[in-house]
Amino acid sequence: IVTVNCARLLKADHHATNGVVHVIDKVIATTTNTIQQIIETEDSLETLRAAVAASDLNSLLESEGQYTLLAPTNEAFEKIPRETLNRILGDPEALRDLLNHHILKSAMCAEAIIAGLTMETLEGTTLDVGCSGEELTLNGKPIIANKDVLATNGVVHFVNELLIPDSAKTLFELAQESEVSKSTDFFRQAGLTSHLT
Repeated sequence: IVTVNCARLLKADHHATNGVVHVIDKVIATTTNTIQQIIETEDSLETLRAAVAASDLNSLLESEGQYTLLAPTNEAFEKIPRETLNRILGDPEALRDLLNHHILKSAMCAEAIIAGLTMETLEGTTLDVGCSGEELTLNGKPIIANKDVLATNGVVHFVNELLIPDSAKTLFELAQESEVSKSTDFFRQAGLTSHLT
């Protein structure tokens, strides 16, 4: 699937006497902002803006190149427990891993994403992309709230859930989500939860 600034190419290579015509499915708007400038001007990305500043990722998101930012909205940050959010925001390494897990190494418009695609993030992890009806899904969840916001250095998709990589979780959080969750109950009962957090 070929896209031009996130417009889908419908018919290619119509040759004319003075050139060639490619038919696309929407009007291409002028793009002037970088990904960083989109973050700075969008009210729904206020928490992300603070997180990017704290992790010194501003220069990357202003730089030339082509990236896809899966931008967690304020709502996405509000969905996770305040204690977990404060821990990640206070840990530079975990915060950088979290944000890098939301940045893809290439620009991917929604039209060009096909079900079953696995995409690599800057953190080195992968995200599974699929679809549920007409909605795009990430790791099986239809969490993309707004798609194809174009920047001069890539594209931004707004997501309404935070994608937390394993490297940004405590042992306790990892265990709760796995087949050893029963063991965490024993640690809790024994008063040893602090060792896992």
